[in-house]
Amino acid sequence: MNALGGLGPYLVLLLVGFLPTEIWRMFGLIVGRGVDEESEVVVWVRAIAVAVLAGVIAKLTLFPPGSLAGVPAAVRVGSVMTGLVGFFLARRSVFAGVAVGEVALFTGVLLWG
Repeated sequence: MNALGGLGPYLVLLLVGFLPTEIWRMFGLIVGRGVDEESEVVVWVRAIAVAVLAGVIAKLTLFPPGSLAGVPAAVRVGSVMTGLVGFFLARRSVFAGVAVGEVALFTGVLLWG
């Protein structure tokens, strides 16, 4: 790694962290090209993914690890509620809900945390 200078850790991150997952993403795009987005299986998988995300958010909100534990509970719960409103206002977009919730959390930490 010395021959690479300071780029060694970044090369390891690329080879171990990025490429293995990117290969599977590309494989999924190729295989899933002809799948109907409204099929029962895809709707079921999407529902499971959203449920897992909701569970992770609930766990992080109620039992926060690390430095998140220093954020007041009202800020954490308020950011979840704000994210939920963003989810519904953006026509049930999970991405929009998570993004709005994150912005609310960061804003709450800056103002009250």
